[in-house]
Amino acid sequence: GWTYDSHVLWQDPYPILTAAALGTSRIKLGMCVTNPGTRDPTVTASGHATLQDLSNGRMVMGIGRGDSAVRYIGRQPVKIAEYERATAMMKEFMNGRPVTWNDKELELLWAKDQPEIPMYLAGYGPRALGVAGRVADGVIIQLADPEIIQWIMGIARKAAEEAGRDPDLLEPIVCAPAVLIDDMAAARDASRWFPAMVSNHVFDLLQRYDKSELPDALTSYMERREFYNYDDHSREGAAHGEFVDDETADRFSILGTV
Repeated sequence: GWTYDSHVLWQDPYPILTAAALGTSRIKLGMCVTNPGTRDPTVTASGHATLQDLSNGRMVMGIGRGDSAVRYIGRQPVKIAEYERATAMMKEFMNGRPVTWNDKELELLWAKDQPEIPMYLAGYGPRALGVAGRVADGVIIQLADPEIIQWIMGIARKAAEEAGRDPDLLEPIVCAPAVLIDDMAAARDASRWFPAMVSNHVFDLLQRYDKSELPDALTSYMERREFYNYDDHSREGAAHGEFVDDETADRFSILGTV
């Protein structure tokens, strides 16, 4: 059971996940995704460790560099080096292991005996995926296109192998809309907001990488992109999704009959 962590656009996720932890018994819970920028990383790690206790070991950390949460308040995603430093610390700290942070030795002594909280990093670009391979248990991939997923996991697993980790243990977590309906036109219209949301990340990639370094399946639809309105972030029917063609809608989401 995922929720967002974009504290201005939507309600804060920690009370919601607390209610979910106390009101359920089996489902795993997490944010898709939080980031190390809007809260101090030690606060986020402690919050997840607390929810791990309340849920009897059902928490998962999903984390990225920050999109709507930071952009909406006039800030930018966390830089890659800081992202890696923060996520590497948080993975240890939230699981009760000692860390050094800001030249201080820290440890959540009360979290030492809890089950391990897995960490999944969201990313599309080679540098962010390298962090996932070196640090995380898996990669959150916000689209359902098999070709792009294979490209993403190939980069992350190569980074894992180069870091001396078992690349086969790195899990892909595919997060995308599923609209099960006979009417394909209606399914596409219900999901165009999603490739539009992904386009924010692709736009950033195209500022940093040559187009030839990225899969055509990920970038080809960007030529029609005109604008993005964060007031309608992740909302069905958002006007900024009108540029998404049928082919991209079909590839990025799970649409159609059962």
